[in-house]
Amino acid sequence: MISLSHITLRRGTKVVLDDVSLTLNPGEKVGLVGRNGAGKSSLFALLAGDLHEDSGDFQIPSGWQMAQVAQHMPETDESATQFVLDGDTRLTRLNAALRAAEAQGDGMAIAQAHSDLLDAGAADASARAQALILGLGFQVAELDHPVNSFSGGWRMRLQLARALMAPSDLLLLDEPTNHLDLDALVWLEGWLGRYPGTLIVISHDREFLDAVTRVTVHIEQGRLTRYGGNYSKFEELRAQQLLLQQAAFDRQQEKMAHLQKFIDRFKAKATKAKQAQSRVKQLERMEKIAPVLAEADFTFTFREPANLPNPMLAITDAAVGYPPASADGAPTTILRGINRSVLAGQRIGILGANGQGKSTLVKTIAHELAPLAGQFTEGKGLTVGYFAQQELDVLRPDDHALAHMTRLARDLAAQGAPAANESREQDLRNYLGSFNFTGDQVMQSVGSFSGGEKARLVLAMIVWQRPNLLLLDEPTNHLDLATREALAMALNDFDGTVLLVSHDRMLLRAVCEDFWLVAQGGVKPYDGDMDDYQRYLLEEAKRQREAAKLAGSASPAAAPAVSAQAPAIDDGLSGGERRKLAAQRRQELAAQLRPHKKALAAAEARMAALQSEQATLEQSLLDNPSPDAMAEAGRRLKAIGDELVAAEEAWLDASTQIEALEAEV
Repeated sequence: MISLSHITLRRGTKVVLDDVSLTLNPGEKVGLVGRNGAGKSSLFALLAGDLHEDSGDFQIPSGWQMAQVAQHMPETDESATQFVLDGDTRLTRLNAALRAAEAQGDGMAIAQAHSDLLDAGAADASARAQALILGLGFQVAELDHPVNSFSGGWRMRLQLARALMAPSDLLLLDEPTNHLDLDALVWLEGWLGRYPGTLIVISHDREFLDAVTRVTVHIEQGRLTRYGGNYSKFEELRAQQLLLQQAAFDRQQEKMAHLQKFIDRFKAKATKAKQAQSRVKQLERMEKIAPVLAEADFTFTFREPANLPNPMLAITDAAVGYPPASADGAPTTILRGINRSVLAGQRIGILGANGQGKSTLVKTIAHELAPLAGQFTEGKGLTVGYFAQQELDVLRPDDHALAHMTRLARDLAAQGAPAANESREQDLRNYLGSFNFTGDQVMQSVGSFSGGEKARLVLAMIVWQRPNLLLLDEPTNHLDLATREALAMALNDFDGTVLLVSHDRMLLRAVCEDFWLVAQGGVKPYDGDMDDYQRYLLEEAKRQREAAKLAGSASPAAAPAVSAQAPAIDDGLSGGERRKLAAQRRQELAAQLRPHKKALAAAEARMAALQSEQATLEQSLLDNPSPDAMAEAGRRLKAIGDELVAAEEAWLDASTQIEALEAEV
């Protein structure tokens, strides 16, 4: 087991861990949570041996192998497969021993090396490495591409695959989901669920923690607290603990006040001096309960848009992609045949497997890329707020936060934008303070900010512009859990329209009401919810694995089907009596089901009619109607949306009743 006993750890003059004790058992899957800067990465460094405790006793089994993701960007011309294979240090060592034995012509050593390699899994090592690479979102054609040919985010995925390839008893993962799309994230959850060793993971993804971990360790103000359960259970238990602690603190404060009142009243009286002194000692011996010092919650709101055009955007027969690399080259088309409309107030989640074109679509809407064909018709007064995956890179590292806001306010004022109001320095300082940039921090260079602080600054700059259409491409990559929750609340209160690309399922569930699926070179509506989409991703991953297996080897003979017949229950009835009783039960069930099935059919018919009318109206918006017709269509589409919600609720209620009745049979 891993044991920390009375550990104190300092980073410079800051005490990161203060006399903490903790035990982690073999095979436990642990989520390490706490605010940014609380000391999570420092604890990881202690576990990895990169830092040493200042006092106390830290023990980890000497025979354990540890794996973690290297944080440096790999620079090598090795193929992706070979780079990940090299993560299995045991195989690397045994292959080196085999080469040495062959060079010396030592037959016994050669035979032993081959035996050791077989025991270490050398026979299927390449297949295992490639399964990791494909699971993390790479294509089959990329397996042999050199590592240096990939962008930074993809190289970090290879570092993750390399860590997973390493044989380990302890796996340390620090924000493993930051560079992953939702399909790769779902795959990683499944892989970690099967991992037999001890796992400790730092993540700001609530659903990932809930799916993977069974123990939560909370780090706060230099203390470690262990909770049994995943992140959601931790939140529940901690809330209860804080209530109990506050109640105990209040009771103790009342008792202490009572004792102090007695001391103050009678310490000068000879007849009561002894009792007063006794109470002084009682007060001194009392173990003080700490008050609940709640961490300050971060909240913000989007400013009310100046106007809300409806529809906001109509996309007609569009193709999107990238311009030609040279004057005589051809453009690269990623998506084609796009016909979609975006209405005021919609919250649209853009789903799709990695590499299908989600970011390309968003970049085109944001005017970062020009459409290759078709039309993007914008509503009058459309104002876009765009958060790109690379948005942090556009910040000027040598400038401070106040300089960024001052420059933005000046540029908007030059354009006559409504967001340019209240742009005096003190107003800008107050505004930055609402995003937790306080005091001297507004004058601190952005280059020294953490990723979360940079993301908050970008959000502040977007909010200042008062957009009516938000395009958010992976906005949570650098945000902690509290800031993610603040973003979800702000988006739900936002009066405008949201198009969201994210691997954070909590954010997608909390914010989005409609979904688009980007797949197979096109964009279409997705009728399911996030649970349906996750099942779709798992089925798709399974299909791809099976296809890869069939491509690599002949399919095995089908195993004979085995059926298990439940033993008959001797109820004392003849066969005819049983059949008569069964028929009677079926009739009773049919009578009970009839009204619910009728309600279900009515709801389905209503939903079909509404969806048909919705599709007709959306198509009419693509034909450049008159402003009056466009406004009327927008109003009717909003009404249809409300009616669909009611019809879907009626359908769901009828379905629930039917399932409950059928389950009783």
